[in-house]
Amino acid sequence: MKIRTLLAAGLATLATLPAAASTLFMGSYPDQLLIFDEGKAAVTGKLKLDTGLPTSMILSDDGKRIYVTTITTSGIEVVDTATRKIINKFSLNDGTTRYRFWGGAVDPAGRYFYTVITRFDKEVDRYKVSKPMYGVIDLKLQKVVRTAEIDKEDEKSGGGYRAAYKVSPDGKYLYMFGEKILIMNLADLKVVDRIDLAKPEGTGLENVGFGGAIDNMRTPGQFISLFNAADPYIHNKMFGVARFDLNTRQFAFTPIGPAPAAMAGLELTPDGKQAYTVVTNGTLGAKRCEFWHMDMTTNEVVDKAEFPCRSRFRFGMSMDGKKLYIYGASYDIEVYDAKTLKLETNWDLGNDTTGAGMVAVE
Repeated sequence: MKIRTLLAAGLATLATLPAAASTLFMGSYPDQLLIFDEGKAAVTGKLKLDTGLPTSMILSDDGKRIYVTTITTSGIEVVDTATRKIINKFSLNDGTTRYRFWGGAVDPAGRYFYTVITRFDKEVDRYKVSKPMYGVIDLKLQKVVRTAEIDKEDEKSGGGYRAAYKVSPDGKYLYMFGEKILIMNLADLKVVDRIDLAKPEGTGLENVGFGGAIDNMRTPGQFISLFNAADPYIHNKMFGVARFDLNTRQFAFTPIGPAPAAMAGLELTPDGKQAYTVVTNGTLGAKRCEFWHMDMTTNEVVDKAEFPCRSRFRFGMSMDGKKLYIYGASYDIEVYDAKTLKLETNWDLGNDTTGAGMVAVE
């Protein structure tokens, strides 16, 4: 009953969100963001990234900023979504020091960027490489202002390296979702709590693992993602939706069905009642890709349809919930009808896209 109540409350919040968005931002080689108009089905602009190749994009909770990380010079560039202009940019690398990081989270005030970084210092005859460590990047001063070692017990999981990140609404804590949920006090960069998901109490599940956050389910104060788990008796694997409350630190799991070999994210319609994902089974010549359509009111898979696999791809959905997108590592977007799960058309991008993903704004 508790899980159903939380799910209903989350869906009610989702139903109040705007249903339409018309602009897609996508990373592309070698150093730019594409601005794609859904209504015109065309690239209407490009933003050159002086810091290099984009590797991730993080949309602020209010939808006003996109924080782009780049790998060429370990940079961050901030895009104003209203003006479609870059309002801040800098590189962390200099003549003797380089950094490597992947994604992160921004505090509610938009001042600090939290991540896990590795530092490379150039010496006379070699580079000295640090262990991964927690890092705080000041977006105003444009530099790393604090670092802290990762506790030994967290090193196995990378201490949050390439994990999903979320800052608490009050800006005091950083949550890192991986094999465990690590909760860090941002005042001193110390992990103050670890929630082991191996056997969460009261769920009847074990070996629970979170996936990435669901971008179009930005419920205030919550982290929402797919999860994989197993029952404690015959250990059948299943998947579902997990909701973690950033204020109370309580989580709820809504199982949906047996887990396939791999899943490429989850996209929800604006009213929160329908969901879509892409599953893959097999490898190489035996690889099979399918759309799965789920009814979130009954937590059931109601339709499936196979589509041609790509060697690498990303999955997305239009903000009105009417189109499904297959894209990435290519020069186009395959557009499928969400109701029929059939191919409608291909949108030519004219540029090879990176793995930085897709951000949709109104």
